[in-house]
Amino acid sequence: MTKLNTRLFNIAVMLGALLVLATPLRAQGVSGDVIKIGIMNDQNGPYADNCGPGSVAAAKLAVSDFGGTVNGKKIELVVADDQNKPDIGVAIALRWLDNEGVDAIVGCSASSIALGVQDIMKVRKKPYMLAGTAGSFFTNDKCSPMTTQWMVDTYAQPKATVKALLAQGVDTWFFLTVDYAFGKGWQADATNFIKAGGGKVVGSVLHPLNSSDFSSFLLTAQASGAKAIALANSGADFGNAIKQAQEFGLSPNHLLVPLGLMINQAHGIGLRDLQNVRLTTPFYWDLNPETREFSKRFGEAFNGQILNEAKSATYSAITHYLKAVAATGTDDGDAVMKQMKNTPINDFEMKDVGIRADGQVMRPLYVARIKTPAESKYTYDYYEITGTIPAEEAWRPASESVCDLLRSQ
Repeated sequence: MTKLNTRLFNIAVMLGALLVLATPLRAQGVSGDVIKIGIMNDQNGPYADNCGPGSVAAAKLAVSDFGGTVNGKKIELVVADDQNKPDIGVAIALRWLDNEGVDAIVGCSASSIALGVQDIMKVRKKPYMLAGTAGSFFTNDKCSPMTTQWMVDTYAQPKATVKALLAQGVDTWFFLTVDYAFGKGWQADATNFIKAGGGKVVGSVLHPLNSSDFSSFLLTAQASGAKAIALANSGADFGNAIKQAQEFGLSPNHLLVPLGLMINQAHGIGLRDLQNVRLTTPFYWDLNPETREFSKRFGEAFNGQILNEAKSATYSAITHYLKAVAATGTDDGDAVMKQMKNTPINDFEMKDVGIRADGQVMRPLYVARIKTPAESKYTYDYYEITGTIPAEEAWRPASESVCDLLRSQ
C-alpha cells in the first residue's frame, strides 16, 4: 500500500469509528454561551493568497459589522492551517467540534480536505460554508444538508468560458491539471461542456500540487497542437504555469484558458501576461459603489490588499450565518441551516440571492476581460465586465443534478 493510500485508509478508519459513534446534541439556545466560527484554509502554502490570512481579515470585518455579539452572546473566531493535507484538516475539524465548541466552519480548503470535513459536519449537524472550495460535486452527488457553496464551482466557472470559445472556433483542447479532486473535477466538468459543444479534448497531463517546474508539462501541451490549453489549477501553480508558458512562447500561438483565476492572481502575474484573457467570476471589487466602498474598508483592514472572490464570499457567508442565528435564537445546526436557506442573502455583493436545497448560493456570475496595461487607469483596475450570467443559466440545473436534497423538497 502506498503512503498516500495508507494515509487515506487511516482517515477513513478514523472517520468511520468517530462518525458511527457520534451522537449529535441538539442545542437549546446558544451552546456554551458563545457563537464560535472556525476558519480553515491554507494559511502559508500555495493557496494562501487566495484565502489564507485575507479570509481571516474578512471574517473579522463580518463579526465587527455584526457588533461582536448575537442576542447578547459573544462571537468568536478560531483559525487553522490545514496545510493542504486531508488528515490534518479532518483532525482539526474533529478537535474543533468535539473539544472546542465550534458551531460552524467556513472552508477554503482543497476539495480532498473538504470532502472529509463535510462528512463530519453532516453527522454533527454543523453548518459548513464553502468560500473558495470549488468542486461541483458538493452540490451534486456529494451534496450534504449542512454544506453551502458560496463562491463558484467547477461546473459554473468553465461553462461560460468553454461555450464562448467554442463559438469562436476554439474546438481542440488540452488540459494541464493539478493532481487532486479539485483539478480532476474541473477537467471533467469542462470536458463535458467541450464535447457537448462539438469540441474535442486531444490530451491532458496531471501535475503535483505546488509545482515549481512546468516545462515538461507545457512542452507536452504544445506538442498536442491544441488550440486551447486549459489550466485546471489555481494559486501559485496557476501563476507559475502562466509565467513559464510565456517563456516557452505558448501564447499567443496557443490560447491559455484559466479555469480558476482570481483577481489576486491577476495582480501577482500582471496585466502584460494576462491582457485580454477571458474569465468568469462571481465578484469584482469595482462593480458598483457598494462593492468599492467595502473593498476600500477591506484594504484598510488588511495592508492595502485587494478584495478577491473568496474573501468577499467569506464575509457574506459569515454574515448570513449570524443573521440566521440571531433570527432563530439558537446555534442548533438544523435550525440555522433551515433559516439560512429560507432567507434571501442581502449584503454589499449580493441582493435577494437564495440558497437552493442542495446548498448552492444562486448568485449571478460575471463575464470579464482582463484589461491591457494601457487600459488600466488606477490601482487594481483589471477587469472589464462584459456581461452578466443569471443564476438560472450559470449553475447546474436541478434537473441535471443527482442530489437527493433537490428531490425531497
